[in-house]
Amino acid sequence: MSKRPLSPTPNNGPGSAALVKRARATPPPSNQIAISSSNDERQKALVRSITRTSNLEAPIVSLSGAHSAEILCCRFDPTGQNIAACSADKSVSLWRTYPPNTNYGLLSAQAKAPILDLQWSLCSPLLYTVSADHNLYMTDLTTGQRVRKIRAHHEIVNTLDRTMASGSGTELLATGSDDGTVKIWEGGDESSKISVGEFNIGCPVTAVCWSKDGANVYVGALDNTIHVYDLRKNEEVYSLTGHTDTICSLSLSPDGSYLLSPSFSSQTLIHDVRPFSPIPNRVHRSLQGAPAGFEQTLLKGAWSKDDGGKRVAVGGADRMVCVWDVDSGKIQYKLPGHKGTVTSVDFHPHEPIILTGSKDGIMLLGELEPGVAV
Repeated sequence: MSKRPLSPTPNNGPGSAALVKRARATPPPSNQIAISSSNDERQKALVRSITRTSNLEAPIVSLSGAHSAEILCCRFDPTGQNIAACSADKSVSLWRTYPPNTNYGLLSAQAKAPILDLQWSLCSPLLYTVSADHNLYMTDLTTGQRVRKIRAHHEIVNTLDRTMASGSGTELLATGSDDGTVKIWEGGDESSKISVGEFNIGCPVTAVCWSKDGANVYVGALDNTIHVYDLRKNEEVYSLTGHTDTICSLSLSPDGSYLLSPSFSSQTLIHDVRPFSPIPNRVHRSLQGAPAGFEQTLLKGAWSKDDGGKRVAVGGADRMVCVWDVDSGKIQYKLPGHKGTVTSVDFHPHEPIILTGSKDGIMLLGELEPGVAV
């Protein structure tokens, strides 16, 4: 593990770095002392006392050494105890969130091309991944063995999401591809290799996301539009506009009322997807501050969960992570530390911890100030 320099504060200038030092204890102490790392003995002094907000070993923890290429997606599992990351090096790494932050698994024989997206199963010890080799994979995490390989699409599969079907107890997956289709699959290691639904969007699909009740699928595509499909009617019921360039990813708020969508234009929108929205165009917030850059990377944003979705975050080509307050639309944090474009962001389900993955092949875990639960 390694630690990154603290962000500039009134007590430490932009060029200074700080080493974090705390006594060992269980549970972690509530305060942590920051000591100046200046070489000048006269300048060495107590900087400030930091209130700890999580059970991480340190306020910032680096997870590195598993991947030899850029990390394309990283996510906490539903319990928050584990982390999975997929990479352009065709592998998936598994980590412990809490000390000693062990890299306890490396799935290196899963695909023949970069793995572009992943999701933890909601009801079984499975990890779902999609790859540029056109396939959907299901891996049993108790054994590390692949239990399903499905030739899901005819082109690169960019995106994946899962939900529990309302009333049936069946896990459903949605995959989106460059072949212009979204396909619906049953989850589980004994599921069929034949899709149970298909929507033809007509242009490459870059993002998919389920509604909270599992009845609708939100689809972001190359036409700069979010298409909303009803699974029961098997048709598009409405669309969300407002973007001027390709949508990078889609993420639903914890209460299912709002949809986050960053895009290649560096504009991040929050859409009101409630059945009877008071906003005619459904654009609840327009956020600026996370530059997409020229690489056309599908940046994955996320909602905070410990406070009920009061914050959203998206990484950028400036190697920073931008965290906004949803109510005000203002930037709360610009988090440094990466040496490449920040491709993926996720929030811990129970604590104010943010996880970020980057093209530098490293993940960072960082504490935030706790939000106010709604």
